[in-house]
Amino acid sequence: MNAEIFLNQLKQSQLPLIAILRGITPKDAQEAALLLVESGFRFLEVPLNSPEPLKTLRIMADTVGDRAQVGAGTVLTTTQVSQVRDAGGQLIISPNYSEAVVKASVALGLTSLPGIATPSEAFAAIHAGACGLKLYPAEMITPAATKAMRAVLPATIACLPVGGIQPSADQMREYCNAGASGFGLGGGLYQAGMSMKTLHSNALRYREAWLQSLLA
Repeated sequence: MNAEIFLNQLKQSQLPLIAILRGITPKDAQEAALLLVESGFRFLEVPLNSPEPLKTLRIMADTVGDRAQVGAGTVLTTTQVSQVRDAGGQLIISPNYSEAVVKASVALGLTSLPGIATPSEAFAAIHAGACGLKLYPAEMITPAATKAMRAVLPATIACLPVGGIQPSADQMREYCNAGASGFGLGGGLYQAGMSMKTLHSNALRYREAWLQSLLA
């Protein structure tokens, strides 16, 4: 996996949104994965600070791995990178930039999406082989800041704001006009203990917001 391939995958997915399922448990893994994929999502993240995350990840990968990329978030060590790979994960997403984590992910053929907040971190991550950049936290990285960073970053690297992204066409459009390639969706999409009915409703709201954001 490299940056250009991942950017093309985002574009071809028609819904370049990463579903972040922090706090999800194995008992909801299969149903959540199915309803998200049926709602158009093609990128699913199980943060490693969730209950039994590797078990949940394995269930999701077995359930929808042929239709979506499933992976882990809050990946902080190279040991965790290997554990995610062994559980069937393809995405390695972190809140920070770690050269060791990025290089370990790339060496295993996984998609590395480190968290960055400055141009210096962004270029260091790209140099290490990152496939895309998680602009985190987006509450601090405004559309104006995104535009400023995007102006100097390679066009082939995906930039995905994460944090505080709402099912708002206006918000998404403003970020995309500034150069965002997609988004990571956290608490606005799913929170621990949420019913699958509510998750489904939220997923559809985000999908509609994305589609509306594409309109002039």
